[in-house]
Amino acid sequence: MNRRSAIALGVTAAAVAPLFATATFAKTKKYGANEGKEIAPGVRIVEVGTANSDIPAYKSIALVDAVFQPGASAPAMVMDNDMVCTITSGAFTIKKVDKEFKLKVGDVYTCSKGKTDQATNTSKEVGVHRIAILIPA
Repeated sequence: MNRRSAIALGVTAAAVAPLFATATFAKTKKYGANEGKEIAPGVRIVEVGTANSDIPAYKSIALVDAVFQPGASAPAMVMDNDMVCTITSGAFTIKKVDKEFKLKVGDVYTCSKGKTDQATNTSKEVGVHRIAILIPA
């Protein structure tokens, strides 16, 4: 990673951080079984909101909650956009092409456009990813 990339990542993280201040609301929010759009068995996407971005590379940021039933898995997907994700409930295993890691409530990770990710809820409770989707300018 060069200096310019490090600075851009830092600015992006700082700009997106306030969006996660509302993550506690998602933690207490109980979604109905049919809320949002199903993307895989036991996995639904619920739109939370959108905002314009002050980050030059992105025109807007969309927030969504990915709601996983216990044991549910989203298939490996190529990311359409850069994303910053935080876990607001449950526990997950994330698989990328070159690594696999476990996350719990409060953990944050990123997904890059064009890269493949797979997520599995490994907890016995409904798991939620709050995802900030960075939409290019």
